[in-house]
Amino acid sequence: MVKKIIIFDTTLRDGEQSPGASLTMGEKLIIAKQLARLNVDVIEAGFPISSEGDFEAVKLIAQQVKGPIICGLARTLNKDIDRAWEAVKYSKNPRIHTFIATSEIHRTEKLRKSKEEIIQIAADAVKHARSLCKDVEFSPEDAARTDLDYMCDVVKAVIEAGATTINIPDTVGYAEPEEFGKRIKYIFDKLGNLIRKNRVIISIHCHNDLGLAVANSLEAIKNGATQIECTINGIGERAGNCSLEEVVMNIKTRNDFFKNFKITINTKEIYKASRMVADLTGIAVQRNKAVVGANAFAHE
Repeated sequence: MVKKIIIFDTTLRDGEQSPGASLTMGEKLIIAKQLARLNVDVIEAGFPISSEGDFEAVKLIAQQVKGPIICGLARTLNKDIDRAWEAVKYSKNPRIHTFIATSEIHRTEKLRKSKEEIIQIAADAVKHARSLCKDVEFSPEDAARTDLDYMCDVVKAVIEAGATTINIPDTVGYAEPEEFGKRIKYIFDKLGNLIRKNRVIISIHCHNDLGLAVANSLEAIKNGATQIECTINGIGERAGNCSLEEVVMNIKTRNDFFKNFKITINTKEIYKASRMVADLTGIAVQRNKAVVGANAFAHE
């Protein structure tokens, strides 16, 4: 059976968190329209509660960009979720994406909440989001450093609360491919019946701090994940995110190896998207960057 791999682009949200990157509302709309031409499945257009400008940009994209799901990010706070909904509700296909940290270091040092409190907050947030929007994504932030069984307890609770996509992030780019693949497999081994019964999508969101975001994402789909979160040129905070062009071209070019997967990206639009994002963000593409770098098809 051939699985469709959903391409979730977060260039306008996580990508814009790159140091020095700043986009106007008009520039965000230009990039969003190019992402639609690229035929990405989901555009995470921003974090509406973070500023009035981000709210208006997400709202504008929801109103004007047709085709992809338009997603807004929200913390597990009702005010965040309400604000996200106010922005994305204009889209024909809106999504609310809510998150809370689950790793021990984040629970104890940042949130100062117990395991049980985190589960309750997460479930309540998803229920509230589902009361507004039928498409709700949940992320246990820093999942790659979260105890496996506790992570599954959180995932189980939010699926039962109504989450339609569960995203497993390697928030600090710490995971190794074999390790990350086993984490995704463990979720299916433990919660497979619940996932299938509720038709839940398992997603991944990998950072590139150790240079493994693409490798980790590819290993995850081999172990059951069907959504990859990525950015144009791999931009993002710190060392960046999984690179859309690299992960897409791995699946397409090595279809002999990834024969059980299909993507619907219009690859002819990748180079244009890459140059557009580089020009508008001011973040140049390194010459030896895979797929879109100036030297990618040159040698001396």
